[in-house]
Amino acid sequence: MATGLLGGSFDPVHHGHLIAAARAAEALGLERVLFVPCARQPLKDRAPVAPGPDRRAMLELALAGEPAFAVEPLELEKGGVSYTVETLRALAARLPGERLVLLLGADAAATLPSWRSAAEVARLAEIAALTRPGAPDVAGPLVRHVVATPAIEISASDIRARCLAGKSIRYLVPDAVADYIRRNRLYR
Repeated sequence: MATGLLGGSFDPVHHGHLIAAARAAEALGLERVLFVPCARQPLKDRAPVAPGPDRRAMLELALAGEPAFAVEPLELEKGGVSYTVETLRALAARLPGERLVLLLGADAAATLPSWRSAAEVARLAEIAALTRPGAPDVAGPLVRHVVATPAIEISASDIRARCLAGKSIRYLVPDAVADYIRRNRLYR
């Protein structure tokens, strides 16, 4: 079985994440994509705005009805800083013989050589860079696949700012996620 792994803060998950995952699954022949929300990313200055349980709940709502997509809560359950190599070690042990494909945005793929145990990351999972027009060059020995994705100008930081300003986030996130954000007064 071929499984894609898409990590991030998903603060909140939005249509850009979902479209990129669908394109990668199609292009790489993945039977499923696991969305891996981090507890805290080592290369970001701040922790996610929404608590882990809320980010997980939003992901579950966004992925409902798509049998090839699921939430992998490993990093949230572990807590602390989330290092990709540790996550891949745990998943490789839990899913022996499975083809793991780490899906990275082009910006993240460009920084891969500076990651903790980057060579081991590339040994544990095939690296697929998800690119869009204007993305940085991702050529290098660690990236095995390049998947073109559409340029969709949606960002979690913009969604959070729109929520704070009381503006609509409709069409940026799935309706169930927008309802969850409103009901739980997130990003206000």
